Amino acid sequence: MRTEDMAVAEREADSKPKILLVDDEPGVLRAHQRAFTSMGYEVFTASNGDQAVSYVQSLEFDVVVSDIAMPMMDGVALLRAIRQFDLDVPVILITGYPTVETAALAVQYGAFRYLIKPVEMEELQKTVTQASLMHQMARLKRNALQILGDEAHWIGDLAGLEAKFDNAVATLWMAYQPIVSCAAKSVFAYEALVRCEESSLKNPGALFNSAERLGRLHELGRTIRKHIANVVGRTADEVTFFVNLHPQDLNDATLFSADAPLAKFSKRVVFEITERASLDDVDEVREKVSTLRRLGFRVALDDLGAGYAGLTSLTKLEPEIVKLDMSIVRDVHLEPKKQRLIQSFIKLCKEMEIEFIAEGIEVAEERDTLIHAGCDFMQGFFFAKPTRELVQLKWDP
Repeated sequence: MRTEDMAVAEREADSKPKILLVDDEPGVLRAHQRAFTSMGYEVFTASNGDQAVSYVQSLEFDVVVSDIAMPMMDGVALLRAIRQFDLDVPVILITGYPTVETAALAVQYGAFRYLIKPVEMEELQKTVTQASLMHQMARLKRNALQILGDEAHWIGDLAGLEAKFDNAVATLWMAYQPIVSCAAKSVFAYEALVRCEESSLKNPGALFNSAERLGRLHELGRTIRKHIANVVGRTADEVTFFVNLHPQDLNDATLFSADAPLAKFSKRVVFEITERASLDDVDEVREKVSTLRRLGFRVALDDLGAGYAGLTSLTKLEPEIVKLDMSIVRDVHLEPKKQRLIQSFIKLCKEMEIEFIAEGIEVAEERDTLIHAGCDFMQGFFFAKPTRELVQLKWDP
């Protein structure tokens, strides 16, 4: 019996989230250690960067909290060293002497937060909790990639790209697919999907790839949003629209203009940003997303689980909504591993107060399995195919 009790205790200890606290002031370490131990963390402390690196090399942490001003190896150098061993672990840097240089380096190497002293313990605990949840999401995303494999690829070369792209823009139109509320069995919103009559660019991926090659992404994005605004303006005020944004659209100043086509409908628009494209080339992502929110827009992270692994898109966007990629949904009723993964996604999203949408439902069995997993919103051909008109819901075949 004693052996069983010890085994249970070991399992419980292993299940505790691990936090590494790094500071050269013993009093600060003791205070933080007490606070996070009381929250249920297994706490490790290091008084310098070298000791902290040794820990990271041998253990997997949920969160690292480090002071910046330390002798020998400062917090920024520690962050850089940690990234050689762990690309995902959230690192929170704290400083009493903020500078532009250290802030820039913190962003460059992927610090989760850059906090300026004095930091209230409640604020630090809240930040650590958020970081831990984000790290759990990053782990689930890596699990998803392992299930799916890395299938990303780029479109090949296209003959006469300029002329074909011009024709695509000239013949561009939008299709709309309903997003369904499972509880109400009614339409929750519509996603706007780009279409065109240019045969070589009918795939949206090929269209955006050609726009990127030609340096015309902003032109394409503006054209799409103008088409959508014309439809939004003709629909009832309670109808919500999901609008896809290429990450590079965040570098287009007209997106944030009060005169932009969708600006007057902002309360009814959710901007979807795909996880399949990198945010690395977008400066000041958080600030730009905050501006969109001040204008009234909401933000969704699209293609969750099939894009880039890690924390970057989650921490920079902090979305109100996530959309699970259809490749994870496909045949979910036949694959227990996918079911467990999706249940974990849903549970974590609810804990983080993020709305969860599953894409790509094609059969009733997928729908019913997702409902059983706790999914609140769905989208897919089972309910309706994308069309020019705003079609009504088909809940059953």
